[in-house]
Amino acid sequence: MSSLSPRARLLRSRADGAHGKVEFVELFFDLVFVFAITQLSHGLLHHLTFGGALQTVFLLLATWWVWMYTTWVTNWLDPARIPVRFMMFALMFAGLVMSASIPKAFEDRGLFFALAYVAMQVGRSAFVVWCTRGHAPVRAENFTRITIWLATAGLFWIAGGLAEGSARWALWLVALGIEYAGPWAYFRVPGMGASRLDDWDVDAHHMAERCGLFVIIALGESVLVTGATFADLEWTGAYVSAFVAAFVGTIAMWWLYFSIGQGVATQRFAAASSVGSMARLAYTYFHIPIVAGIVFVAVGDELVLAHPKGHADLATILSVTGGAALYVAGTMLFKWSFFGRPPLSHLIALGALLLTGVLASALSPIALGWIVTVIIVVTALWEHASLKSLREDHAAAHH
Repeated sequence: MSSLSPRARLLRSRADGAHGKVEFVELFFDLVFVFAITQLSHGLLHHLTFGGALQTVFLLLATWWVWMYTTWVTNWLDPARIPVRFMMFALMFAGLVMSASIPKAFEDRGLFFALAYVAMQVGRSAFVVWCTRGHAPVRAENFTRITIWLATAGLFWIAGGLAEGSARWALWLVALGIEYAGPWAYFRVPGMGASRLDDWDVDAHHMAERCGLFVIIALGESVLVTGATFADLEWTGAYVSAFVAAFVGTIAMWWLYFSIGQGVATQRFAAASSVGSMARLAYTYFHIPIVAGIVFVAVGDELVLAHPKGHADLATILSVTGGAALYVAGTMLFKWSFFGRPPLSHLIALGALLLTGVLASALSPIALGWIVTVIIVVTALWEHASLKSLREDHAAAHH
């Protein structure tokens, strides 16, 4: 019989260097964020303005943050344990309310969005404090600091939900700013000091897999948008060509992240002298432009599919080229953090996308879509060829 206390058994076992398994309940939890990503992309499609884009980016940052904090927590807590599962189910319910509120978060559902968001952030962190108090004092103290930071931000979230217009924007910007500044300030609290990166002994394999799964969620939204839009169109030459361009582009984006860079990055992540620092930089922050880029590309794909002919308008140009540039920049930063230098292929791709965006007003949407797709495909093939030695090392490590 185990000598561990009931609450101590809620933590994942790190015995013998075992890697934490991604549990089915974590994948079940992710379904809420499939809905959230869908809400974000559809919301932008219905508000193709500068203000609509700002709202989408802001809500995406909040959505990513609440998911990412849950990933950190399940890196230490064992979702196979019943109390942790029920915590995940409670987060799912609040996440569903939050996601349903996204389209009108800056209208009449702001308070519902704020309450659901704060319930997830504060409730989850307080649960970890309860799980770790008495037998994992460092973890309990760290999450006490985090809970204080999130509760402080929560006051601004709720106040913003009660406010309207520019006042809501101001209060919510303060709230999100507090949350994003927390890890960089090491969650310093007067009288309690600050956390140390050495305290964040994350399981690199679990975190890398979870972030990869979120990228799959976002790419899945792109596939759904492409398929659903194409199903309602006449299957003429222009529409079929736009459909193929969108699909090939999505495959190239998958390749750019998963083909070799993600696997080698995971190996280097696990071997890093400070996995906490790498988890904060490469996974918590540098994945934001990756996910944002996928969302904007999905919107661009739908716009190209719906109107492949004529001249590309500003919304189409920004979503297609801007989304691809965000994605390439994000994958570049991610790989840079592990390999010590930015991939030349990605730098050239960013230049090509910038030039395409400048000249895009003279192009048809379908031509624009194909040019951006070709740029991403060439970038993926270039990287694949240039990383031959890394591919061989990666393959050898799996045999």
